[in-house]
Amino acid sequence: MLPDAGKSPVVAHLERDKSKVALLMELVAHLRVNRAQLREEWARRITEAKLLTAMSPDEVFAEAAAVYDNYLEALETGSSEALEAYARNLSERIIPRGVETVGEVVGILLLLRDVLARSLFAKYRQNFDLLSRVLDAYEPAANRIALTAAVGFVQEGERVIRQQQEAIRELSTPVLPVRERLLILPIIGIIDPQRARQLTEQLLHGIRVNRAKVVVMDITGVPAMDATVANHLVQTVEAARLLGATVIVTGLSPEIAQTLVNIGVDLGKMNTVGDMQGGIEEAERLLGYRAAPVGDAAPAVEE
Repeated sequence: MLPDAGKSPVVAHLERDKSKVALLMELVAHLRVNRAQLREEWARRITEAKLLTAMSPDEVFAEAAAVYDNYLEALETGSSEALEAYARNLSERIIPRGVETVGEVVGILLLLRDVLARSLFAKYRQNFDLLSRVLDAYEPAANRIALTAAVGFVQEGERVIRQQQEAIRELSTPVLPVRERLLILPIIGIIDPQRARQLTEQLLHGIRVNRAKVVVMDITGVPAMDATVANHLVQTVEAARLLGATVIVTGLSPEIAQTLVNIGVDLGKMNTVGDMQGGIEEAERLLGYRAAPVGDAAPAVEE
């Protein structure tokens, strides 16, 4: 007679679940007792597989110890939250050091699964039926843990990369307050549509935060500009005007001026000055500052 004969499907399912939980607790106890040996074996396998090569052997062992403990907790509790949080923390620390693929994280977790499975096989090999039930309880949980940790790594990796890209963009387009109500925006390098949008956001934010009235936008360091970006530049100037700020564009090259003309921009409606120094002087004039006489040590003062 079959073990579950005469029992309702629900009761049989619950009993099978209890049996599986009991087996998981038993194997977790075994993995804790053999913790030191299994961690060392796992760290050795990571090194042999040439994973986490951006880290030293001591660092690999330290991370292996932490992951091992979180892994056992996930097996015991059925919750992968701690391991997922650790995966995010690990990715934040190792992505800047060159470990950029989820394959490495999945690889080390699959190695751990293999090391632990071999240990379970050695323990239960005399009882094939029990070994089969132990592996049946262990493998789904181990696969779920590996998947959860991998997802956490990917999400954190994407966040770190976005954060790094944002920091680079901010450094490449700094909005600098020079004096009260006056901002300078020196732009260097190629401007693509994405950078143009980010530039506009930063400028408008800077105008609002600093209550700026005049902005000197210097594009001397911009080698070229296509029609799409040139049109975006004009829209940025208009958006700044709607916030109550006048934009003075300096360093306009003949090629960029030609692009602006080709897209139908009336340059007479744009406030342009030859260089940044001239732009700052024009900005001070618009703000009502007057320059001190030559030889006078006093700075420019507001009239």
